[in-house]
Amino acid sequence: MRDDLIDVDDGNDAPDGGDGNDHMIGGEDADTLGGPAIRSQLFSRNLAILLFAQAVSVTAWFAVVTAGCILGRSLAANPALATLPMSLLIAGTAVSTFIASWSMARVGRARGFAIGATVGAFGAACAFLATLTHNFALLCGGAVTIGCAAAFSQQYRFAATECVGAAAAPKAISIVLLGSIFGAFLGPGLMSWGEAWVEGAPFGGSFAAIVACYLLGAAALLALRPMPTSAEEETTGGVRPLRVIVRGRFFIAAVTGGAIGWGVMSFEMTAVPLAMHVVDGYSLAATAAVIQVHVLAMYLPSLISGVLIGRFGAGRVMIGGAALLGAALVAGLAGRHMLHYGLNMVGLGVGWNFLYVGGTTLLARAHRPAERFRAQALNDFSIMGFSALASWSSGAVMELLGWNGVLYASIPAILVAAMVILWARPDHLPAAARA
Repeated sequence: MRDDLIDVDDGNDAPDGGDGNDHMIGGEDADTLGGPAIRSQLFSRNLAILLFAQAVSVTAWFAVVTAGCILGRSLAANPALATLPMSLLIAGTAVSTFIASWSMARVGRARGFAIGATVGAFGAACAFLATLTHNFALLCGGAVTIGCAAAFSQQYRFAATECVGAAAAPKAISIVLLGSIFGAFLGPGLMSWGEAWVEGAPFGGSFAAIVACYLLGAAALLALRPMPTSAEEETTGGVRPLRVIVRGRFFIAAVTGGAIGWGVMSFEMTAVPLAMHVVDGYSLAATAAVIQVHVLAMYLPSLISGVLIGRFGAGRVMIGGAALLGAALVAGLAGRHMLHYGLNMVGLGVGWNFLYVGGTTLLARAHRPAERFRAQALNDFSIMGFSALASWSSGAVMELLGWNGVLYASIPAILVAAMVILWARPDHLPAAARA
């Protein structure tokens, strides 16, 4: 990658004599790529495989989200431990991000991703055995192992940017994230359909089906073609120490936007079922409908977020995401009717998408090719760690301060995200250096 296309440590984004091979954020200059050339990159075997694998991973994730607490309550000796599988799912993702990056740095994307999917199959098998033996510890082990697998699948979006040129990178990220829409429907649906497939083992059939899905995903991922990053590109400019990378403006903005987007989303989404069903007395069906609308709002904007980033820049789209999080707060504070909850969840979902896709695009401009695994691992660890902390603290804030307290507590984080993105000025590069 050319150094003029990354946020070098001196803060100077002017060209400095790179070699012109900037594959990580584009193998060709963005200005030379026309519409047909971009489309030809987006209709590729690798992106189709990553799209399928993303759907499989999210299916398993939402399956645990849907059934984990129900199973936890029935299997745990203490009902207070019912949410432990969900907490372990997020924690497993956070602590495994560096392992996932280390693995792919050693064996490559295809084999690394296949290892991750195989780990997911093992986790689903543990959950299946837990339903057969009514063993809470096995269920927790399955949840944390599926979380570990998610640390690998979190990097599908990074692999997408490596498959295409700079101009096509935001759209490639969006295409892969669209697989999440299928997973968001298949996960809860699979739990519902398979609840009684195995007699005496509630949800056992569902987890058995997820094992098969993961194994299909692993087989498909092994067919990934090598990312076209040459040895020359890998060594261009050398490898900077991590302490230098994390001081870069683009890196700080990418991590802050992604972490706060995930954190605020997890913080409020975790509290919504308590606020709607327990406090305000809405039915489970109404509460589930609002959550489903939220999930759609998270992933459907992927149809346009990549286009918007290409047109307006990652920074402007991320600022728009932060503004939408603010608008969601206003909607939530306006009242306690189902419409207010729905508007809050829609704004929260779309704002998350803009911050997440924008942050991923920006991160690709914050490191050199040889630095990508360490930078991506630290980025995802920060995001999932902050998300886990937000999810765990949401219940306590809800209990102490109520739903409005949850909303007010989100304001400082949203303001921090907006200020950091404005400070980084990611869309103010010279024309010759824009990705």
